[in-house]
Amino acid sequence: MKKALFSTLLLAGLAINAQAQDFPEDIKPLMTKYTCTACHKVDTKLVGPAYTEVAKRKYTPERILELIATPKPSNWPGYPPMMALKVPKEDALKIAGWINSLAPKKKAKKS
Repeated sequence: MKKALFSTLLLAGLAINAQAQDFPEDIKPLMTKYTCTACHKVDTKLVGPAYTEVAKRKYTPERILELIATPKPSNWPGYPPMMALKVPKEDALKIAGWINSLAPKKKAKKS
């Protein structure tokens, strides 16, 4: 119990001190509010995978919403398990849409 409380307080402290400068202005408040910045950066591994790496997985927005609420550590071996977060559906879908916008774009074939 003490360990879980300590972990939660540590993450909250990190989130407060984390800089969300890499996030777009419309997403930045959500990433700070839900403590995403404590463990994730846009394109750099932190505690969790970079959002650019998540985007490469091509999860649907609904799947990202599920993984925010009920993380699956088996999806990201080598990383500490993410704690479940209570993010309202509307906000989670905004976050998911932004994450998916980071996926590499397919190059058009030259004729």
